[in-house]
Amino acid sequence: MLSDQNLASAEAAPLPAPALGEPYLLTPGPLTTSREVKEAMLRDWGSWDGDFRGMTSELRRRLLALTGDTKDEFDCVPIQGSGSFAVEAMLGSFVPRDGKVLVLANGAYGLRAAQTLVYLGRAHTVIDKGDYLPPRGDEVAAALDADPAITHVIAIHCETSSGILNPVAEIAEVVHARGRKLLVDSMSAFGAVPLDVSEIRYAAMVSSANKCIEGVPGFGFIIARKDELEAAKGRSHSISLDVHAQWAHMNKTGQWRFTPPTHVVAAFIEALRQHAAEGGVAGRGARYTKNRDVMVAGMRELGFETLLKDRWLSPIIVTFFNPAHPNFDFERFYDLMKDKGFIIYPGKLTVVDSFRVGCIGRMDEHVMRRVVEAAGQSLKEMGVDTAAPPEAALTERAKLAA
Repeated sequence: MLSDQNLASAEAAPLPAPALGEPYLLTPGPLTTSREVKEAMLRDWGSWDGDFRGMTSELRRRLLALTGDTKDEFDCVPIQGSGSFAVEAMLGSFVPRDGKVLVLANGAYGLRAAQTLVYLGRAHTVIDKGDYLPPRGDEVAAALDADPAITHVIAIHCETSSGILNPVAEIAEVVHARGRKLLVDSMSAFGAVPLDVSEIRYAAMVSSANKCIEGVPGFGFIIARKDELEAAKGRSHSISLDVHAQWAHMNKTGQWRFTPPTHVVAAFIEALRQHAAEGGVAGRGARYTKNRDVMVAGMRELGFETLLKDRWLSPIIVTFFNPAHPNFDFERFYDLMKDKGFIIYPGKLTVVDSFRVGCIGRMDEHVMRRVVEAAGQSLKEMGVDTAAPPEAALTERAKLAA
C-alpha cells in the first residue's frame, strides 16, 4: 500500500492554500475547503425559488452519477442535519419495526449505529471487532446463518475512530447471497473510495456534505434503491427524518419539505463540480492516497507508529499511538501543531492513547510534508527525542490483531 513507487511519482502542482491564512483541518470532516466553495455561500437563495430547486436537482443527479447506477434503480435523498441525522434517518426508514439488524462494529461509529437502534426500538445484534480489525465476510456469513431473524446488516465503510477501511465488497457478497439487505454508512469514504452499485450490492447508503466531496456541514444524503424507498412509506419514527416522505415530496415539488440549508447546498454544488474536474472518485481517492502515503512515511521516520497495519490503512484518516516519551503531552502537541497551522484530531480508542491525522480536504502531498515537518519541530519543542510508542501499545496491537 505504501509503495516506494507511489512516493516517487511525479509531483503535481500544489493546491492553493486555504483562504485568509486559516489553519488546515487534519480531521475527518469538517475539513479544509477551497476558496471557491466558501465564496459560493456569499449569495442568499430562496428555498422555494426555481433556481434553488434546480440546484437541488443537480445535487441529486451528480451524487447518483458517482454510484455507477446505469439502470435507474436508485435515487438520492438529501436530509438536513449532520451525518448522524442521516444515519438515523436511514435506519429508521429502511428497517421495519419487526426487523432485526446485524451491526458490524470496529469503532465508535458502528457502536453509535447500535445505540441508534436502541433509541429506535429495533432489534439488533453486534459483531464488535474492537479497534484493530475489520469484520470479515466469513464472520458475517456465520452470524446470518445462525440467526434467520436478521433482516439487515449495517457496515461502516471507513471507521474513522481508528482509520480502518472495511471490506464492504466482501461483506456485501455474503449478505446478498443469504437474502439479507445491506445498509452502508459511507460517511467518510463516499466520493473517494468506490461504492459502485454494479459491484457492491446494497439497499441504501449514507454520506455527508462535509466529507470527501469537500463541502461544508449542514446536510447528509441517502442513496437507496427505489423499491426500498417505496417500501419505506409510513415506517419512520420521525417526521423530519422520514426518508420516504422527503423523497416523495422532492420528486413531486422539487423542494425540501422543511427549510433547507441553502448556503450549504450552494457550496456543495461547487464542491461537486470541483470533484468532477479532479477526476471524480478515482481522482479524489488518488490525491488522498498520496496524502496518506507521504504523511505516514514521514511520521514513521520520526518514530511514530500507526495503530493499523498497512493493509487496513484508509486514505481518509490515520491513527497514531502517542509517544512513550515522558515529555510528550497530547494537549501541548495539539497546541504546537495548531500554532504551525495544522489542527489534528484526538484519538478515540479505549485501550491505548492515540491521536489522528486526516488525509482529506483541500490539501495535497506538499501540505502533508509540512505536517510532518511541523510534527518534528513540535516534538523538539517538547523535548521529545523519539516518538516511539509504549511497548504495551504494540503488544496490545499484536495480541488483538493476531
